[in-house]
Amino acid sequence: MKNTSNISAGQYHLLKVKRSTDFGFYLDDGGEGILLPTRLAPRQVKIGDEIKVFVYHDSDNRHIATTQQPKAIVGEIALMKVVAVTNQGAFLDWGLMKDLFVPVSQQLGVMRKGGEYLVKLYLDEMTGRVAATEKIEPQLNKEPIGLKEMDVVDLIAYRTSELGWVMIINNQYTGILHASDIFTPIEKGDHLRGYIKKIRPDNKIDLALGVPGYAKVEGEADKIIRLLEENRGFLPYNDKSAPEAIYEFFGMSKKTFKMTTGHLYKQKKIQFTDTGIQLLDSVE
Repeated sequence: MKNTSNISAGQYHLLKVKRSTDFGFYLDDGGEGILLPTRLAPRQVKIGDEIKVFVYHDSDNRHIATTQQPKAIVGEIALMKVVAVTNQGAFLDWGLMKDLFVPVSQQLGVMRKGGEYLVKLYLDEMTGRVAATEKIEPQLNKEPIGLKEMDVVDLIAYRTSELGWVMIINNQYTGILHASDIFTPIEKGDHLRGYIKKIRPDNKIDLALGVPGYAKVEGEADKIIRLLEENRGFLPYNDKSAPEAIYEFFGMSKKTFKMTTGHLYKQKKIQFTDTGIQLLDSVE
């Protein structure tokens, strides 16, 4: 059966159930239909229902649908484990019944079974199949088009550098998370939330974790109040405390801690003492 569908592989689609068979359901793709095997179909599904499915190719190069969720879709970047290696390339576990292929030409080095590698998914121009590449940076944008300072972004830990960590921004750009702004262990492939701290004249981007300004302060303020209430209104931390100690207890940078406690002080919710911070409601 040849593909007559206008549906692209490697993406989610909302498709209507066209007909049923003993082995599954065919979904309307404008062509002969895409098979959704019975074992992967929702219970009590019926003809006419619309189902969100992920579409890829089976071993016979036919489109097939699944309700399973892959670790990434086309255009996204994710850390995946090698489950098999051949002379032609490596196969990665991407959360589906069929493994994801990385051609030898798309590998930075020799991929080994059991190893974990950061890859970007793409559609092979010759076959239309979903494949993956380790050669990520050439596919990323060099100019931060559409980005501005203080934008909240999705980050993926890419590689270490002399300055800190090179992060992938929204699957499209790279930026630097400086060592001085890191207060939690980071490993390659970690997905983190951050924001654009600065865009330099040479288009290089400085990043920070969390969310910017008072949006962060408001969220962290509730956390500090709760921790004070859970500790009889007093915590032995102030602006003289070590950044590592503050992060270990509060899960925030010292800069955020100082901003947040300053905000709470102005609201007359806490007071500073020589040894820490005191919840005003608890002062006798």
